[in-house]
Amino acid sequence: MSTTDPTDDPELTGALRAGLPASAGDDWAAVRARFAARAVADGLVDVAYEDHESPVGPLRIAATPRGIVRLVLPAEDPDAVLEAVAGAISARVVRVATPALSAVRRELDEYFDGDRRAFDVPLDWALSRAFRREVLRATALIPYGTTASYRRVATDAGSANAVRAAGTALATNPLPILVPCHRVVRSDGGLGAYLGGVEMKERLLALEGAIAA
Repeated sequence: MSTTDPTDDPELTGALRAGLPASAGDDWAAVRARFAARAVADGLVDVAYEDHESPVGPLRIAATPRGIVRLVLPAEDPDAVLEAVAGAISARVVRVATPALSAVRRELDEYFDGDRRAFDVPLDWALSRAFRREVLRATALIPYGTTASYRRVATDAGSANAVRAAGTALATNPLPILVPCHRVVRSDGGLGAYLGGVEMKERLLALEGAIAA
C-alpha cells in the first residue's frame, strides 16, 4: 500500500514540496517525517498509524481525525490489518505521529504499568456496525478488575439470546484493550477465546486483578 509512505505518493509530495526544503544535513527519515506531519496538517491524511512496543508485544495503532480506529495485537498481521483499514476507510494512510496517537501510547504505557484503569482517548467506531457496535459499547462499560459473561454483554447490547453474535463481535473487536473484550468470559468460568490468544487474555486479567496472577 504505497500511501503508507507519503513520499511515495506523487499527489502528496507535489502538494507538500513547496515550502519544505530539506537542509543538506537532513536524512531521508527526517524529510519523510516532515512530509507526513505536513500532510496531516493539510488534511491529506485520513488514517495515521504508529507502532508501539508494549509488555505484551508490538502493537500497531491507527487513528482517524475522529479518534483511535484500530489497535492491532501481536498475534495479528499488522500489514494485512492496515490494508483492511485502508479498504474500509481510506487509502490515504500514513505512518506519522499525531496528538491522538501520542496520547493513546502514553495511556497504554500507564495501563501496563498499573497506573491507569480507564482510557480517555476518543474512539472512532467506524469499523463496527449495528449489533456488533452495541456489543462493543456494552463491553467498554465493564469496569476494570471485573468480568462479565457473553450473555450479560449480549443482554446489555439489547438481545439476550444473541450470545453467539456477541461472541463474534468480540472476536472481531477492532479496538482490543481499549474496548476491553478480554473482560468477557464464559459463564462456566472459562476464559473463552481472545484475538490475542488465551495467554494474553489471562495476562491482561491478571494485570487488572480480575484473576490470580
